Amino acid sequence: MISRVLVPMDESEMARKALEYALENHRDAEITVLHVAGGPSPWGGAATSLALEEDIEAAAEERAKEVFDDARELAAEYGVEVSTEVQLGHPARTILNRAGDFDAVVIGSHGGSLADRLVVGNVAQKVFRNSPVPVIVAR
Repeated sequence: MISRVLVPMDESEMARKALEYALENHRDAEITVLHVAGGPSPWGGAATSLALEEDIEAAAEERAKEVFDDARELAAEYGVEVSTEVQLGHPARTILNRAGDFDAVVIGSHGGSLADRLVVGNVAQKVFRNSPVPVIVAR
């Protein structure tokens, strides 16, 4: 039985679909929305701008606020509460480091812009191939 689900989210529509899948199919599970801040991006913009912040953790929380607000709003439509977590680092590596604490990972098939996918690589594919727990890829 799946009782703890990790849903990595960014601002993409596919991440939203992953959360919808988790909410529809794992209603009784504890769902944690994870946002990874400061990871690689084309030309290093996101990581560099975060590194220049005086309080990196506070800046990461601020950047995750919109993602978490959207996630909580969507969860409320299903009558479910989700917990949220922000981490710093490379998205795939960070998700894989957290995955072992959950029964499953539900991740969007792709996220971000085309440039992000080309430069950074496919996070979902890396998580799917290396996760210690089952991974559900939502489309």
